[in-house]
Amino acid sequence: MAQKVLITGGTGLIGKRLTTLLINKGYEVAYLTRKKINIPSVQVYEWDVKNNYIEAGALEGTDYLIHLAGANVAEGRWTEERKKEIFSSRTDSIKLIAQKLKELNITPRSFVSASGSSYYGEDTGDIQHTEVSPPGKDFLSEVTVQWEKAAQSVTDLNVRTVILRTGVVLSMDGGAVPEMARPAKLGFGAPLGSGKQWISWIHIDDICRMYIESMQNDSWSGVYNAVAFPPATNENFTKQLTKALKKPQWLPNVPSFALRLAFGEMANVVLGSNYIINQRIKEETDFKYEFPDLLEALKDVLKK
Repeated sequence: MAQKVLITGGTGLIGKRLTTLLINKGYEVAYLTRKKINIPSVQVYEWDVKNNYIEAGALEGTDYLIHLAGANVAEGRWTEERKKEIFSSRTDSIKLIAQKLKELNITPRSFVSASGSSYYGEDTGDIQHTEVSPPGKDFLSEVTVQWEKAAQSVTDLNVRTVILRTGVVLSMDGGAVPEMARPAKLGFGAPLGSGKQWISWIHIDDICRMYIESMQNDSWSGVYNAVAFPPATNENFTKQLTKALKKPQWLPNVPSFALRLAFGEMANVVLGSNYIINQRIKEETDFKYEFPDLLEALKDVLKK
């Protein structure tokens, strides 16, 4: 009998690709979604975090639990209402799952939760961060700190828990690459702000393989920086992107003030610098990256 993997946020960027890889490996995949939708080869259950509701049968028989749910931080200006949604979509959802697992006396073999490299701060310059570095003090950092604290509610049920602090995911199905590739394809690629800010990145297939490995492998536990190494500056990232597209890069940098005028506080997402080191992945696991090189990673996602 196939082992069941229950995913929250399964319709998002990572969730879609992860689902394909899991099904190819013979797993039974189920989703928790806010609305009942039809997805081939996936059993879909409804949940409503605000009303403390999870559809009957969703948690039963769950071998592995993967938590990807969370409002997109790069979507819309950060109004106070939007900030509350970003917080609650990550934290209250985990707490609800933990509550229902306890009520039903269900103990999954493992729980893998998404987190973000923004744990260390929205903009930390050239400071190099490992998993033991302290958190930042800004909005996204506080969101991530509370996200990880909420995961403890599942850990407290004696479930092996893994938290993956993820950087910029390279994919053409969403995230940063399509937005940066669009002007670059027309010959208008340009670094953002100073261009010196660090981007800690990972190929979509590598982050999905990391989820599967950490889910399956009992030696994984706790927090891991889920990024490739080394990171790239925004300037070099743009250079490699235009190179992968075989397009010129001749425009000057987009000024920081213009980005802040256009996006407000959310501009911190693209102007912030995060130099993240995947220390525990390198030193404590046997995980092998399929795409450790930025140019090759970009070429691969762009051809898709």
